[in-house]
Amino acid sequence: MQGIESIETDNDDSRRSVPIREAAKALRQGGLVAFPTETVYGLGGDAENPSAVERIFSTKGRPADHPLIVHIPGPGQLERWAREIPPEAWKLAERHWPGPLTLILRKSDRIPGVVTGGQDTVGLRVPDHPVALALLKEFGGAIAAPSANRFGRVSPTTSAHVREEFGNTLDCILDGGPCRVGIESTILDLSANRPRLLRPGAITVPEIESLLGLSVSMPGNDAPRAPGRMRSHYAPNTPVFLIPAAQMEAETLRRLAGGQRVAVLAMSPPPLPGDCFHHSMPDTPAGWARELYARLRTLDRQRFDCILVEMPPAELAWQAVRDRLDRASSSGTPAGDNKPVDPNKGSSGTPSS
Repeated sequence: MQGIESIETDNDDSRRSVPIREAAKALRQGGLVAFPTETVYGLGGDAENPSAVERIFSTKGRPADHPLIVHIPGPGQLERWAREIPPEAWKLAERHWPGPLTLILRKSDRIPGVVTGGQDTVGLRVPDHPVALALLKEFGGAIAAPSANRFGRVSPTTSAHVREEFGNTLDCILDGGPCRVGIESTILDLSANRPRLLRPGAITVPEIESLLGLSVSMPGNDAPRAPGRMRSHYAPNTPVFLIPAAQMEAETLRRLAGGQRVAVLAMSPPPLPGDCFHHSMPDTPAGWARELYARLRTLDRQRFDCILVEMPPAELAWQAVRDRLDRASSSGTPAGDNKPVDPNKGSSGTPSS
């Protein structure tokens, strides 16, 4: 079905009301709606409709045991979708919702098992984007939504990226402009005795620990399954290699000499030949995150033989960016299956090529 688009990104509700209303109607009828959030675009369906949720999995090609995040309109609905809610969840929701933080809690009976991959826990968050919040308000329920891309590939940060992935096969694509954060939300597990980081994101471990007065631990084997923790994820078709800054020039020249078409993403570019494509990346973690997926998608379309990415600093502030790059890279020292980077150490400084 041809998508219904909302191209306005200001706060004029009168201009946005018709497409939002149509998108909410599609959700009530079991349809799938792509919508913008501050992190990435989501592929949404009615969280209480098992058939709609199953369609999300089949459309993405997502494994059935890989749980979805459920988006809700505000902290006031926490008790509708979760049970046994600890005080830490209320503190975090008050400070960081709407925002890029997903909380893993014991699910209520309203959440079908297909949403959670059969687990007794569910990931909940309130997105910080006017289009997403308007959609949730108009819909009146919860929206289960992973990123709006084929499973394991680069997440979309514009509506054009969604259309590249799915064409006109979705019931609706809402356009809210480029995502301002650019990588997926932090996932924090609060279903056990102590907070556990399942996926790093824009809300950092120090921010969480400062607010709660508790240390955030790493997950053990008993941690709930959560999105974005597979070894290979967020990956373009073109091989990505992480290269230390000091080795970038030599590695680029070696590959060019071998006849490869090379693209480079780096903060401090060395002098490189004119036949090598280079893009200067921002020197801040937030800047990298905002640009990363869009740059990878652009380079992937240009059919380079490889994409060489300067390894970001091994500092805690860069943890989320390094996590995404580790998983997108073709080889190296990733965070590992079901195991994010240790928040007390940052990502490994070992080269990934």
